[in-house]
Amino acid sequence: MTIAPHPTIRWQEAAAGHVARWRSEAGVAPPVAVDVVDDRISADAAWRLLESGTALLWRGDWVNARHLLQALTRRADRRFGAERGKPPATPAAAFARHRERQGRRAALLGRLLVPVRADYALPLRRAQDVRQACVEAWGAPDGEDAVVALRELLAVVSAHEWRKKGVPVPAVAGRIHPHYGVFSPVRGEYVDLVATAPLPADCELAFDIGTGSGILAAVLARRGVRRVVATDQDPRALACATENARNLGLTAAIEVIAADLFPHGRAPLVVCNPPWVPAQPSSPVEYAVYDPDSRMLRGFLGGLAAHLEAGGEGWLIISDFAEHLGLRSRAELLGWIAAGGLQVLGRLDTRPQHPKARDAGDPLHVARAAEVTSLWRLGAAPK
Repeated sequence: MTIAPHPTIRWQEAAAGHVARWRSEAGVAPPVAVDVVDDRISADAAWRLLESGTALLWRGDWVNARHLLQALTRRADRRFGAERGKPPATPAAAFARHRERQGRRAALLGRLLVPVRADYALPLRRAQDVRQACVEAWGAPDGEDAVVALRELLAVVSAHEWRKKGVPVPAVAGRIHPHYGVFSPVRGEYVDLVATAPLPADCELAFDIGTGSGILAAVLARRGVRRVVATDQDPRALACATENARNLGLTAAIEVIAADLFPHGRAPLVVCNPPWVPAQPSSPVEYAVYDPDSRMLRGFLGGLAAHLEAGGEGWLIISDFAEHLGLRSRAELLGWIAAGGLQVLGRLDTRPQHPKARDAGDPLHVARAAEVTSLWRLGAAPK
């Protein structure tokens, strides 16, 4: 089998043609029009070029590149911020417009580019050392010089810092260290639900479906579940969950395996915190939030009964944010539960505490303010 070559970006510089590997986590195509710029360009001139569709390859000072991106971001916030005039007719239309504007904003700001050497060093004045951050995100250097959007590289650096520092989670008596591309457990309400819901009797085995960082598997292990099988199909998530189990001293209790949804067998407790919004993600990390056509949610509900021991429970932890946006109805959710041969045994609810729930300027504020996160206790329906 022939492996397709990596995408490349081409540009003219010093009267010569150049080519390098193009890196884009979201799979964005390499820009065709590329100008080489440095510290002499003004933010206004850079903005005009970016708006015209021209990408800017930076050859100046690293610190000044970051300052330029900040100036461009302020302009983008004004350009793609709150709209004036008649609001969208429905919450779903407001969501679609919000995603469209955010996509245009990301595309424009993503056209400010920086070079990265084959060893992941930055060939720029006053450049910080990003090599370890790049190894964690991209793997070992492959011998190719590359070009990447500055925003994306800064996200790599930020992920590296979060991975080092970790996120304190009282329910696991320690910290979770998220990897690049793996959702961080910064919203604690769903963790608290799993930490406080009554466990089924004699619960010595549990499955954690779509484990991500491994946070829910760790919570269950801390609660005394002797063996937790945590599944995911993303290699970054599998590595992240494995590392977190090791850091927390839970490797004897948590087994991390690659699987699309369920492992083999049955368990008295099966837990899943699927993406909450049925929409198309624009980058890999967004797969923790956006679930096209509710694939994971429907797959979990459709297969749960076959993986529950007699008298066992499935815990579905999910927000009703999509319902308030008009993207999924409560009737649809209940219909999928019934179609999976399941019944609702109970439900625990909590209100999110994130800042956007209180931000009246957010275009989705009405839906965010009404959002409830629930732990649905599900069991096999009587036959």
